[in-house]
Amino acid sequence: MKLESELSTRPVTISRRVFAASGLVAGFTLAAGPIRADAIITDANGLDAGEIGIPVSDGKIPGYRAKPTGKTNLPTVVVVQEIFGVHEHIRDICRRFAHKGYYAIAPSLYARYGDPGKYDMSTAKDLMTNIVSKVPDSEVMSDIDSAVAFAGGDGADTRRLGITGFCWGGRIVWLYAAHNPALRAGVAFYGQLRGPAQISPLRPKFPLDLVGDMKAPVLGMYGGLDKGIPVSDVTSMQAALAKADQTKDRLEVFMDAGHGFFADYRSSYNEKDARQAWSEMLAFFKSNGVV
Repeated sequence: MKLESELSTRPVTISRRVFAASGLVAGFTLAAGPIRADAIITDANGLDAGEIGIPVSDGKIPGYRAKPTGKTNLPTVVVVQEIFGVHEHIRDICRRFAHKGYYAIAPSLYARYGDPGKYDMSTAKDLMTNIVSKVPDSEVMSDIDSAVAFAGGDGADTRRLGITGFCWGGRIVWLYAAHNPALRAGVAFYGQLRGPAQISPLRPKFPLDLVGDMKAPVLGMYGGLDKGIPVSDVTSMQAALAKADQTKDRLEVFMDAGHGFFADYRSSYNEKDARQAWSEMLAFFKSNGVV
């Protein structure tokens, strides 16, 4: 029989959480609808690109990383997923950044709650209920911090740190700009600016609530035809930023574009505006030291 004193000095093993999703979404998402036949596919020639595991506070989440082969000390860009998870479009954006000389990393921020790749158009509403609604903002901020730490340990220069995100991830860009004082710049694509009438305790604040807390400039990309984010919200955000003397922030409205105009795999894609937005994003990062 073990003595009580012996038992009390035995090291305690803390079990790690078993996450609901251990990998990334296979291919493009099915929940967004039919895939365009001419969706952009960026090759990985000259790149070190692939799936990774990112240590976080309670285990390890999957992610995707792309960087030029053999290069270190590169500027870092975190790519925050659409509402549909880290699927092929998000991975492709990472490869585009890598071809421009960046270390790009996309953490899978739903991993604890389920696999968004299992949903299609007919069950897209269930994706919101079963997964997205359960993800706390505080956990997302922590996981992105962990992704940045992973990048730094993998040879990237996280002092030159930028972040971009799309749809669900666009809002996260604004939140992260208020969270991390080490961030140099963020670019938010059609991220929600105003919260609903009833705020969830898991998502207590929205960009309009955080204007005075911004620690890095953000370039916001919005569509004038977006039915979910009215131009009036963009105007309100512009006014709030001006009042708070956040002079480096900028919001741009592409009047002939709708929500998801950068998503080249979807029917919402607007090639002209997407090309302009990509060019402006690179210029914004460069002007703020993410280069």
